[in-house]
Amino acid sequence: MLALAPEMFDATYSGTKAFILNLSQGLARQIGDKGVRVQAVLPGATRTEIWARSGKDVDSFPVDWVMDAGDLVDAALLGYDRGETVTIPPLADDKPWNEMQAARLSMAGDLSRREVAPRYR
Repeated sequence: MLALAPEMFDATYSGTKAFILNLSQGLARQIGDKGVRVQAVLPGATRTEIWARSGKDVDSFPVDWVMDAGDLVDAALLGYDRGETVTIPPLADDKPWNEMQAARLSMAGDLSRREVAPRYR
């Protein structure tokens, strides 16, 4: 989830998650036609031992923010079975995600140009 919300936590940690998301989407596009499936799973806070190891208390988060690891795994596997490249287990409505992806992809033809965009002149 932090790949999509870098303002919520440590920037370096969020940046590594954004890298993995970008890499996963790129690989899915590059090798998907070869029968290889790639999936990135974007969980929110998940109840695992990583919190204690990092010196943070997972119970300091609002109870509604912390997902059980088993539930996360079940959702991730269902997303994989459905062929999702990106699975976001806590996201109830995937419409905003799909709209964001469509907006991102719609810019592709305009991201590299010889001339500076008029708005920067």
